[in-house]
This record gives sequence, structure tokens and C-alpha cells, in this order.
Amino acid sequence: MSSRALRRLKGEQRAQAALHHDDEDQWEEEEDDEEQKKNIYELIGGFDVAEGPSDEETTERPDEGAPLEKHNVKSEKSSKRKKKKKKKKKAPVENGKEAVAAADDIDALLETLDKTKGLSHASADGCAAEHRPVLYVEHRNLNPETELKRYFGARAVLGDQRPKQRQRQFHRCTWMTVPKDTWPRFSRPGVSMSLVESNDCLQHFTFEHSRDYQQVQFKFFDAVESMDPNNIVVLLQLNPYHIDSLLQLSDVCRMQEDQETARDLIERALYCFECAFHPVFSLTSGTSRLDYRRPENRAFYLALFKHVMFLEKRGCPRTALEYCKLILSLDPDDDPLCMLLFFDFLCLRCREYNTLIRLYEEWEVHRNLSQLPNFAFSVALSYYQLSQQEDVPPEEQQQLKHKSDVLLQDALIMFPGALMPLLDLCTVQPDAAVSSHAFFGPKSQIGQPPALSQLLCLYVGRCHTLWKEPGLMLWLEENVRTVLTRVDTHDPYVEDCQNKRKQRYQSAPRNIHRHVLMAEIKEATATLPLEVTTQPGMAFDPLPPLDSIVSYSRPERQNAGAESESTLSLFFRSLLPNFNLQRPEDGQEVARAGRELNQEVNRLMVAMRDMLANIQFQEPQWEDNPDRDEEEWD
Repeated sequence: MSSRALRRLKGEQRAQAALHHDDEDQWEEEEDDEEQKKNIYELIGGFDVAEGPSDEETTERPDEGAPLEKHNVKSEKSSKRKKKKKKKKKAPVENGKEAVAAADDIDALLETLDKTKGLSHASADGCAAEHRPVLYVEHRNLNPETELKRYFGARAVLGDQRPKQRQRQFHRCTWMTVPKDTWPRFSRPGVSMSLVESNDCLQHFTFEHSRDYQQVQFKFFDAVESMDPNNIVVLLQLNPYHIDSLLQLSDVCRMQEDQETARDLIERALYCFECAFHPVFSLTSGTSRLDYRRPENRAFYLALFKHVMFLEKRGCPRTALEYCKLILSLDPDDDPLCMLLFFDFLCLRCREYNTLIRLYEEWEVHRNLSQLPNFAFSVALSYYQLSQQEDVPPEEQQQLKHKSDVLLQDALIMFPGALMPLLDLCTVQPDAAVSSHAFFGPKSQIGQPPALSQLLCLYVGRCHTLWKEPGLMLWLEENVRTVLTRVDTHDPYVEDCQNKRKQRYQSAPRNIHRHVLMAEIKEATATLPLEVTTQPGMAFDPLPPLDSIVSYSRPERQNAGAESESTLSLFFRSLLPNFNLQRPEDGQEVARAGRELNQEVNRLMVAMRDMLANIQFQEPQWEDNPDRDEEEWD
């Protein structure tokens, strides 16, 4: 029997024992009342009620009258009631003793269980969390109001948001977003989800677009190419739950510093996605997969990433971490948005140090997370933060502190180019011995590969605010001096890390470039290569995969060959909208096109002739203007 069941049984027995004591007190009070009634009957009748007359006596004396018979009946009832209560009085006492003995046995069992398990009831949740996968997603943590209520209280968060019953609209219950009454009425826009395959306890899903939704998608492409946001607004008014339009317009609102509207559009897109989920698709199990190579699935990834950005800026890092786990669980092998570059920052923001350390220990073997600057520094920082907690024993604090020192020194030796930019953003003036040393000086930043520079700039630009605590700077200074001592003594690990930097980080993969573009950190964006910055891209699909799986394609437009036209042809097209330089293959089409071209050219020549004939030059008549200044043209 489990400890929870034993505690429940113990509580029930205590409640029963309390009820038995109450019954005893009640029975004693009833006996006192009976004694009082007995005395009253003795005063009235003048005989002993305790030795009530038998049935024979009552039958032998019929002449004594009716009052006496009534009195005898009452005395018999009271005596029988008294005997029953005496019998009942003994039973509760015995039951109470048995309950006390059973309660003692339960206490002993509970103490034994606590000693054998070595865990208290308060640590049961933590024990259960250890057995879950590291990317396990909890439904309750997907709602940012849960985190805000924890910080400010329910009254401060909700306020007067509870609508009246008459004004309430009935929406589908969802986990990722809470539908708002200000949203348009939801009707299925044509997005659905299907199960592609299921193998090795994994389910691969994909979103699908209906024919009507595909036509709306083609109109969206036309609106984007027009470079006019108003066209997207018009399209969204006709189709209020078109996902790509919501994402694109959200970026427009964010650029115009309308953060509330931008966040609301992203939440509406997530609500549309969740309403289209397959019944088997799970957000929490970590066994559902979505292929980023399919364009229909990319919008879901991008909406989740933008939602994480808004949550982090809103001050909900715990909720943002939960969504980061969700994105990473959809494709942990390829990680198309490179959420590992964001995971450590969110863990440190919400103080989930054990989660970061656990992911590092489980994934280091097959993912080499120590080769990423963000994990090399953040894991060391996590161990240091754990060593500073008051509830940790002194011996364990020393072990954690030593572990953090070793990891930080390894990170500084492996990535020496991160120190000076980090101190610069933290507005800390480094020591002359550090800034003048060749290992941490400008030479270390110039000689590192471009891909490594991009990773370091991304980490420093995002996580420099975490290092602004005075205690962290003292800890960093202590380890920097130790690293300089190891460098001066020619530690073999220093040369090993130098060789690794030269061999690795030659070129960053496409998912890192995509993450840098979406993160919009200026320090990292400036390090992107030219082949990425000069490549045309759209905000609704940044850097699409080179091996995309296209389920449907956009029909070719009539002026598809405009890109290969010359300047002269573009000039004629601006004057004659029907001008087409494409050469038809059919002979009849060639003849017809020739006639049309001759007609257009003739019309153009006539128009130009008329324009030139109507041009008149008139010289100014200075004599008619007596107020003219004679020195005006001198």
C-alpha cells in the first residue's frame, strides 16, 4: 500500500474516532436527562421506576385506572432504551481503542516508508519530474497567465476581465492560447493535419491546405510582392484566420512598435493551428514530429518562435522555456530553428538550472553541446548559481563551486574572444594585465573563424544582461586570472583548444543563419555572410530549406519573363502595358503578335508626333513688366 493511501486511511480513522467521542458525550447527556425524568416520575407516581412492573402485575390490577397503565408503558420503554444505550456505549469504546491502535500502526508504517525511500512528501513532485523526459512539456506552463499570477497574484492579472454570461462567446478549449472575444468568429479556414507515418513510437504529422486555402495563399503572394501592407490587411479582412497573413502583418505591426497588436495576431495564428491538430498529435509527449521541409509546417514553427520572443519580452521566461521545449521536441535531430542557442538563456532567466544541466549531460555525448559557446558558459553559470543557494549543504556548495570554476575556465580557454565583448556590454573596464595579454586581446577576435564569431556575438548580445551581477563579475575575474596563469605555463589544453578552433567553425549551417535572422540581435546580424544577406527572403519564410518538399506550387504568371527583359523592353512595357517580348512557338501566334506589335508601335509614333507638334516655346516679354529688376540675371 502506498504512503498516500496509508495517510488517507489514517485520516479516516481519526475522523471516526472523533465521531465516536462525540457520540459518547451525547449518550451521557441523554442518560442524565433520563435520570431527571425518572426523578420526576417518582415524585408524581410515588414508586420506583427502575423496577418497573411486569406484565403480570399490570394485568392483575386492572382497577387502578388508565393513568397507571400509561405510566407503566412509559417506564418499560425507558428501561429498554437505557439497556440498548448501555450496550452501544461499550462498542464505541472498543472501536476507539482499535482505531488508536490502527493509527499507531499507520504512523509506524509511514515512518518506515519515509526512512526506506529517503524522500519526504514535499519532494514527490521533484522525484516525478526527474523521471520525465528533459523536453517534457506541461500544459499548465503553456499559459503565461499562470506565471504572471505567480508573480503578481490573480487579482492583479485578471482584474475585471471576467465577462458577463450574456456577452461570453463559446470557443474551443485550447492549451496554447486563450481565445479572445475581440477576435473574429472562427470558422475553419482550410488548414488540417494528417498522420504521415508512425514508427519507433514516433508519429510524423503534417499540415495540409485545402483548395480554397491554396487560392488565398496565392493571393497572399501577390499582396506581398506588391510591397503594400494594406493589401495584406484587405486579404486578412476577408480571411481573418489566414496564417501567413497573420505572421506577415504581425511583423509590420512590430516594426511600427505596436507590440500588443503584433502579439495578438501571433496568438490568433496559434489558435488556428491548435484547432486543426490531429486527435493523436500531442504537445507534451515529445513523440510528435513535424517536418520543416514542408512549407505547410514552417508557419507553425515560425509562429511558435515569434510567440517565444514575445513571451520573453513580456517577462514570462518560464512559459517561453516551455514553448522552446515544444519547438525542440518537434524535430530534435535537425533543430531547424536552432532552439539550442535559445534554450540556455531561458533556463537562466527562469532559474531552471537543473533543467539546463540535465540537457547538457544527456545530449553532450551525441550533440557535442560543449562546442557551442552559449552552453559552455551557461552550464558553468548554472553550477555557480546552484552553489550560491542557501538550502544547499556546505560540502555540496564547495563541489558545485569547484565544478563551475573548471567549466568556466574551459569555456574561456576554448572561446577567448567572448571575454572582451562581454565586458564591454556589461560596461566593465578590464584590468590592464587582461586587456594587454595576447590571449584575450584583439588578436583573439581577429583570428577566429567567421562562424565562431557569429556564435560568440549571438551569445554575448543575448546573455550579457545575465552577467551584470557584482558577484558574477568577481567570480569571472578570479577565473580569468587562473586562465592567464595556465596560458603562461603552456597548459596542453590551451593548444588543444586552439587546434579545435582552426579545424571547426569553418561555416555555420543554414539553421544557425535562420536563427540569427529571426532573433534580430544586431551584434550577430552584422556577422552574417554576404550569401545570406544578399539573398532575397520573406519574413513569413526566412531562408527556406534547399530540399523543400512542395505539395502544391503557385501557377506561373503571364509576365514571368520580365526578369530577363532588357531596359528597352521594360521602357516599352511602361508605355504599352500589352507589350510582350516572349516569342510564341505557333506560326499563327507569331503573325498575330507581329500585327499587334506593329499597331502598338504605330500608335506610339502617332502619340509622340502629336506631342512634339503641340510643343510651343514662348519668350518672356520683359517690356510688359516694368517692375523687373534689371540686375536679376547679372
